[in-house]
Amino acid sequence: MKRIVAAAFAAAALAGCASFYNIDAAVSSFSRWPTGRNPSTYAFERLPSQQALPQQAQMIEDAARQAVEGAGFVAAPEGAVADVTVQLGARVTPADRSPFDDPFWYGGYGAWHRPFGYGHYYYGRPFWGPGWRYGYYDPWYGSTWYDREVAVLIRDKRSGEPLYEARAASDGPTSGVATILPALFVAAMKDFPAGSTSNPHRVTVETAH
Repeated sequence: MKRIVAAAFAAAALAGCASFYNIDAAVSSFSRWPTGRNPSTYAFERLPSQQALPQQAQMIEDAARQAVEGAGFVAAPEGAVADVTVQLGARVTPADRSPFDDPFWYGGYGAWHRPFGYGHYYYGRPFWGPGWRYGYYDPWYGSTWYDREVAVLIRDKRSGEPLYEARAASDGPTSGVATILPALFVAAMKDFPAGSTSNPHRVTVETAH
């Protein structure tokens, strides 16, 4: 799993920006942020597992920085005690597309239930082969699909009390480490400071491609 994520992060350096498009994220957020308390200074806090992979942790922090500061927080000066700590998580998982991953078959555009396919496993894969469907080539099938998710946890520095928690997830044909993860962090912070009473809910964020 570490190799999968590390490879995706290494590929981020090659990503370019040609246009903008919308990312639809499924967001769940929960808040105990005190009424009347304004966001002030923050510092990222790394778990022991993240300290073991400092380059990867730094890339996640860089991806989240704009979203955190866009919510009103300011990075604490070096050597100063921050008002809150921010813990981050990110996951990019590749998964093969099934020939049956078609919205027509499982209800995206109609009332049909999805037949035959069970998660990422299904019968007949060797017959189809990458990209082949009904005897012709279709690039929608056989290509790598990615599940992407980020998490944010904000704690009061002095008491350690969790004040805001959010997750945002999306899927698509690219790993999106350099472009989509920052957008997912923006989506995760959209409900700050109130949180949401409707979880999960959809948040749309524009990002570069």
